[in-house]
Amino acid sequence: MTYQPVIAGTGIAGWKFLQRTYDAQFLAFKKSSAVVRDLDYFKEEIGNITTAADLVGNRRLLSVALSAFGLENDLNNRYFIQKVLEDGTKVEDSLANRLMDGRYKKLSAAFGFGAGEAVRTSDPEAMAEIISLYRMERFESAIGNVDDVMRIVLFAERELAGISAAPISENAKWFTVMGSPPLREMFETALRLPAAFGKLDIDRQLDIFKDKMAAFMGDSSISQFAEPGARERLTTRFLALSQVKSASMATSPAANSLILLRGY
Repeated sequence: MTYQPVIAGTGIAGWKFLQRTYDAQFLAFKKSSAVVRDLDYFKEEIGNITTAADLVGNRRLLSVALSAFGLENDLNNRYFIQKVLEDGTKVEDSLANRLMDGRYKKLSAAFGFGAGEAVRTSDPEAMAEIISLYRMERFESAIGNVDDVMRIVLFAERELAGISAAPISENAKWFTVMGSPPLREMFETALRLPAAFGKLDIDRQLDIFKDKMAAFMGDSSISQFAEPGARERLTTRFLALSQVKSASMATSPAANSLILLRGY
């Protein structure tokens, strides 16, 4: 049985509860039988995998690998994932490098099946990192089954500090955020951007993100989120606006009509 996380309340109150109980809940989750079985199997078998085809051909190992990067929904997209893995990340026009979602690049680099790369499946440290990522991602996914807003905040807390401190340009940091679905959702909500925003030209999106961030934080950079205080301010805004959004949906004309039909 997989551990079922507990979240008391929603929004800021729910987040504060999760922060207080995170260590205990994460420990219980790691000890759950389903997680232990999956990771024991991964540890025993991953060293026998030498090609992308081998990994894609073992559904149980592939499930762990994809889940470690939040890509579990691609479990049945075997040809696509094999191409991502085989192309690697060294060649500029490889599939992983061409995809907006940066998680595919991380997946490909983690295993090293691409041309000019060293296969890492027999490297204990590299595989231990995947195991650590799997635990965090699966726990966050379990949190998301209870409250998806909390899942996004946990992911952002883990990822945003690293992106903001990375030795890359500000534009590259912004594109990394824009290419991460959970971070993108957080920023779009916190900056009050409409659903159709993602249909704009990518460079136009970048300009708008920067303008909105400067208006909100007084700083258009991603680097500012290396500071815990800046991340907390963004998180608080996201949580508050997510609650407003949920309340608005609950009191929409359609919802009100349903209430009337039910006689409440």
